[in-house]
Parts: sequence; structure tokens; C-alpha cells
Amino acid sequence: MLLAGPELADKDTVAKFEPVIGLEVHVQLKTRTKIFSHSTHRFGRSPNTQTDPVVLGLPGALPVLNQRAVSLAVRAALAINCKVNRFSQFARKNYFYPDLPKGYQISQYDHPLAEHGWLDIQTGSGAKRIGITRLHMEEDAGKTIHDGFSDSNRYSYVDLNRAGAPLCEIVSEPDLRNAEEAVAYLNELKLVIQFAGASDCDMEKGQLRCDANVSVRPRGSDTFGTRCEIKNLNSFRFVKQAIQYEIARQAAVVTGGGTVVQETRLFNTATGVTSSMRGKEDSHDYRYFPEPDLPPLIVSGDRLRQIREAMPELPSSMRARFTSQYGLSAYDARVLTLTAPTAGYFERTAKASGNPKAAANWVQGELMGALNASGRSIEDSPVSPERLGELLSLVDKGTLSGKLAKAVFAKMFESGRSAAEIVEEEGLRQISDASALDSIIHEVLERSPKQVAQYQGGKKGVLGYFVGQVMRATRGQANPRLVNQLLRKTLDS
Repeated sequence: MLLAGPELADKDTVAKFEPVIGLEVHVQLKTRTKIFSHSTHRFGRSPNTQTDPVVLGLPGALPVLNQRAVSLAVRAALAINCKVNRFSQFARKNYFYPDLPKGYQISQYDHPLAEHGWLDIQTGSGAKRIGITRLHMEEDAGKTIHDGFSDSNRYSYVDLNRAGAPLCEIVSEPDLRNAEEAVAYLNELKLVIQFAGASDCDMEKGQLRCDANVSVRPRGSDTFGTRCEIKNLNSFRFVKQAIQYEIARQAAVVTGGGTVVQETRLFNTATGVTSSMRGKEDSHDYRYFPEPDLPPLIVSGDRLRQIREAMPELPSSMRARFTSQYGLSAYDARVLTLTAPTAGYFERTAKASGNPKAAANWVQGELMGALNASGRSIEDSPVSPERLGELLSLVDKGTLSGKLAKAVFAKMFESGRSAAEIVEEEGLRQISDASALDSIIHEVLERSPKQVAQYQGGKKGVLGYFVGQVMRATRGQANPRLVNQLLRKTLDS
């Protein structure tokens, strides 16, 4: 929630300005070892147990580029429609911070791996294409911990487990105009990177982090304002809050006759306020120069073609296919492609059942409800897509009613048994024999002379009462459609 304060402009004042926003997103690539050494970088390990001479910058230790990291970075670049450069080069980015043992970070500067990409996003006002300036590879720094210890008022702690983890940094063009567009872009970016298999993008594990560059200018102006960078935003909710606050703060500064200072700011998640961290550096402050211990990175035409041919289907293509091939609505197609496992589960269910629309409804409804209630992911579902498809087939064949199918699904989810086993063992097969239902219907009508008179007197709505009585007498196993037909036939005659 955006906090009000004396330094913030009100809504009317903010409306006089056009925000200009660009995002720098750091994505941790899905490798077992680090980008330039053999150490692992698994989340949650004891501090400083995943280091080596290369990470620590010990004399004589030389970096060796992780081939899988390159392949995954190329995948990410293709997923966001970038041109992959045949020639790219690593450089040393020099700065001092306690979690950077070497005193420099190996990154890419004027020769990045990929450039000139784009992503299409959907917002409340429609579709919009966001340009992507570049994707470059680099190593991560360690983590400095300033709180959480009994002596945190005097000391900070450094954990180097993350140092050297492989990253790709994706820099957007300043094409975003509000916080909602920024979040929509991040959601789509996260989705395509996950579908491409380049990263899990788990923000809780630091696998996706975002820096937001924000400036404001009077509406109608073509001149960019002075930008401020908000560092290390680790959730989409905080990205939105930080951008909204910064827009209102800068609008107030300009309206009050002040000057926005180019600087790096931090967002306080407890107060919802950004505060100055340090003056914003320019590229020359980092004294970039080519990394002398690594040769240029050459991506051959054959290797690029192999990676391109191995690319999985991406969300935009899958959404279009779900609507055309399966007849789903655009909304259903979007929901079912929110994660690759969900999309895969749906397709296997649709194939097993032969009824894509029913599969879409059940995956979004019963399955997701049960998974959420149990705290499980779709990969851990005790009901396989094939077994859910079998259940839907039983409904289509008339073996089960929709209501009974939901009861059977609950038992499947709890026990792991198949629908056929549960139906057989518990005698839940739907009654679709007209002669068997006729006797039950006549018993119900004989017990309900008052309601029969009401129906024959023109109160047709009382039919629902009879249906309910028949369903109760058959413990919900009667075929509802057939029950309706037989009741009308009997009552009308």
C-alpha cells in the first residue's frame, strides 16, 4: 500500500507527469555449478560452504566458462526475441564491496551476448510491446547480511555461497509508463524464461531480482527526466509499491521547484518508502576493461541452430494453440499456461479424456482447489493427468454424474486410487436404467400427492422437488438428465 507523506505529490499532481520506467532483471541460470568454477550454488546450504579459489579470487586461480550457462543464456535470449551475437566478450566491472572478494565482477559491457529483443504484454488498456535493450551474462556477488544476529548493531556478515552463480541480466528499454505495466512485463518475462527452461525464477531463493529505473517528465514532453534506480526488489508486489512511491516522490520534488538527484535508492518494505543509498554511478565509474583471463565468447551458427531447434514451445504460442486446437477461451488459455507444469498437465488430461473443455474446467477448478488446500504443487498431485482424464471419460459415458464425479475425485485425491476402482468398490456407478428409475419415481410421486397436484395445476417449478427426492433415494447415483425426462413424461401423462 502506498503510504502518504509530506514528500509525496497527490494524485492530481502525479497525473500531470508521465513516468518513464526501465527494468534491469537479474535471472539466475539453472546450472548445477557456478559460471566460472566447479562449486555448486544450491540454496539453503550452510554459509560459505560453496566456495573455491576462483570465487575467492586467490592468486593463480583462473576462471573457466560454464558451457551449460552459455546454452541457457542463449535460450533466454531467444525466448525474449533477442538477436544472439556471434561474438561477445567478458569484462571486469570494478567496485569494492565486502561480498565481492576479487574487487571486481566479471560481466559483459560493450559486447553483450544478445541485443534488440522485445516482449508483448497485456494490460488493462490492451496489448503493448516492450523493447529489450540487451541480455548479458555475469557472475553474482555474495550476500551481505546486516540484521538477524545478536550483534547486528555492530557487525555485518558475509555469505559467499552465491558468489559466482551464473546470471543473465535483462535490460528493458524505458518503455514502461506505470507500475502496472512494470508488473505485467515482469510476469511475462518470468513466464517465458521458465518455459524456456533457463531458470526456475524462484524469487524467494533470489533466482530473480529486479532493479527499477524511474524518472518523471511533464506530460507531452519528449525529454527524459533524471532517473533514480531502486535496487534489489525481490517481489512483484514490492516492485509495484516502490515504483508508485518513487513516481509520487519525484513529482513532488519537481512541482516544489527542486531537482531530482541521480542516485541509487532502497525500498523499505515495512514503511513503503524509498530512501537514498548512494549517488548513482555511470558506466565509466566502474572502469570496465576486457577480462584478460577469458577469451571472447563465440557462439557458432551450428550451436545456435541446435539450441533454437531444442527450444520448447513458449507461452504466447501455446495460448494461441490452446484456443485454436482445443476451442478454449483466451482467459482459460492464459490461466492454463501460467506455468509449464500446469500446461503439460492440462494437455495430458485433455488427451486422456477426449474432452478438452471439461479438462480445462476440472484442472482450473477441482484440481487447483484440492492442490491449494493441501499445499501441494501440480507436480506433486496424487491424481495423475491420465487418471483425471479417465474420471472425465466416465462422466461423458454416463457412468458418473457430475456431482458423483466430484465425490469420486475427492476420494482419488485422498487415496491415490483410480476412478474405476472407487466406483466399483463403493458401488457409485450412475443409474441410467429407465426401468430401474421408473419404480423409484412412482414411489416418490405416491408419497407426494400435494406436490403432484401443484405441478399438474401449473406450478412446473415443483419438478425440482421431485428430482431432489429421486436423487436422495438413489444416493445421488441417478442420471439427473434421465430423471428429469422420466418425471416430465410421468407427470404430464
